[in-house]
Amino acid sequence: MELQLLNQSGELAVGIQASETVFGKEYNESLIHQIVVAYQANARTASSVQKNRRDVSHTTAKPWRQKGTGRARAGMSSSPLWRGGGRTFANSPNENHSHKVNKKMYRSAMRSIYSQLVRENRLHVIEPIQLEAPKTKLLAQRFKAMGLESVLLITEEVDNNLYLASRNLAHVAVLEPRHVDPLSLIYFDKVIVTKGAVVKIEEMLND
Repeated sequence: MELQLLNQSGELAVGIQASETVFGKEYNESLIHQIVVAYQANARTASSVQKNRRDVSHTTAKPWRQKGTGRARAGMSSSPLWRGGGRTFANSPNENHSHKVNKKMYRSAMRSIYSQLVRENRLHVIEPIQLEAPKTKLLAQRFKAMGLESVLLITEEVDNNLYLASRNLAHVAVLEPRHVDPLSLIYFDKVIVTKGAVVKIEEMLND
């Protein structure tokens, strides 16, 4: 299949031939959802700590007698139903939020995402971007000329100038193919890939 080339003026032209296996796969919504949820879950640090009814400092005495008061029966003030009581299913730093995802599923999901981006006209190929100096203004002007605002740039190799110029742009990310994650591919409006990066992506995702 053919990927369209985006020139420096933001115009689309005849691009390069790419693998049908990687960029022409059918859309699998359930698999992509599973991979995105797993990626977000594996990023959690489980740093939240809450107290359950055993941990709160309360007397274990019965607040009032069981019968005759007209009020609902109560055993102790540490109950989760009471203000200041312990939390039901309290968060613990020992919780494990990780999801197991095998390589075959992950690669299939990534191929499905790349293919859907191509179908939605959100993925294009560009020539490698070279900056004379590590200045954010230079990269911002380049993207503005190409009509890009929210953009993920996947390049074969991120040099120092490109990295320093991109880190202050709020809606721009520059990654190498091995560091691309499913959440970044979905988040940005446009994904632009250098020719060298296309080859690396095909090497990584081809079975």
